[in-house]
Amino acid sequence: MYAFTSSFANPAGSPIRELFKYLSEPGMISFAGGYPASDLFDVDGLAAAQARAFSLPTRCLQYGPTDGLAELKAQLIALMAQRGSPCASEELLVTTGSQQGLDLLLRVMVAPGDVVVTEQPAYPATLQALRLQQATIVSVPVDADGLDVAHLEALLREGRIAPPKLLYTVPTFANPTGATLSRERRLALLKLAVEFRFVIVEDDPYGNLRFAGEAVPTMLGLTAEVPGSRDWVVHFSSLSKIVAPGLRVGWTVAPPEIARRCVVAKQTVDLCSVPWTQAVAAEYLAEGSLTRHLPKITEAYRLKCDAMCQALRDKLGDAIRFHAPQGGMFVWARLAALKTSELLPHAIAEKVLFVPGTAFFAELPDEASLRLSFAAPAVTAIEEGVARLARAMQVTLR
Repeated sequence: MYAFTSSFANPAGSPIRELFKYLSEPGMISFAGGYPASDLFDVDGLAAAQARAFSLPTRCLQYGPTDGLAELKAQLIALMAQRGSPCASEELLVTTGSQQGLDLLLRVMVAPGDVVVTEQPAYPATLQALRLQQATIVSVPVDADGLDVAHLEALLREGRIAPPKLLYTVPTFANPTGATLSRERRLALLKLAVEFRFVIVEDDPYGNLRFAGEAVPTMLGLTAEVPGSRDWVVHFSSLSKIVAPGLRVGWTVAPPEIARRCVVAKQTVDLCSVPWTQAVAAEYLAEGSLTRHLPKITEAYRLKCDAMCQALRDKLGDAIRFHAPQGGMFVWARLAALKTSELLPHAIAEKVLFVPGTAFFAELPDEASLRLSFAAPAVTAIEEGVARLARAMQVTLR
């Protein structure tokens, strides 16, 4: 009846958001969505920041610059410098969440058929965006140290893939695996980008959520060690996981020629991100509230991650294999003798949710894998949720 574009003729929705309808069921414990813990929001700090922001109501209520309020950009530039990833104003674009940054980048750089390399498994919203852009997705496996850069190098040198336009990675506490790309692999990847002239898209929503191990510099920060690589890195980050997703404040750091085109693309999308929440975020950062509040978040997530990993060992034993992450929000696991799609209905009946791992694969899905998020539930709920998962497994195996 309607003449939709080819991308939207039969589009697939988010497999994770399809599970959200179960969240309203009484007593449901969810390990599904990558939601931060609501009880860890700095409500008082944000309320104070909002009051200061609204002392200049025109700043909040009027249209703002497409690339972001100047005061917020200044705070984000300072934050990036603290993270060891200095950038200039013309390189930074404020976005409505970091997901918008990806959408804008794909609009300006990826034509139908262009090759984009992703991790496997990968963040489903990225796979969804690439499919809608009609990109050709090439998957590279990951292990406990992140993206297998040696495998990628072999694909490139042997000509087994066409030259990619972009490579998308979550190198620190990846979604879904929780893995962190080692410093050696980061440097090797930067060198490949320079040699083969593809843009590394570094998505970094979780980098500040480290609760164990030693920090690894961002890809953007490491460009100082690889000549020419600064021209081939686009960095996304966000306040969603470390302050509040409701602010919808993200940012893109990109070479000026890319950033300028993303600004033009954004003008046709929303004119500007919400000035009100930008002003609140600027005040919150300027007051030093994030610096003071982050240790509380990371310590809480450490306790929750430890609780989940211990419960999985105690309740499931040899029936499950996983790597304990050093930060972030996720435990990636694999069952020994069960497809997680078969387990899910029984888990829902036991009132516990998880995401089957097939949602994170562009090709050849691992049907025994699953992602568990420990961020939102309380420690007691995590322990009870894993016990419910164990009971669901027993029912499924009968």
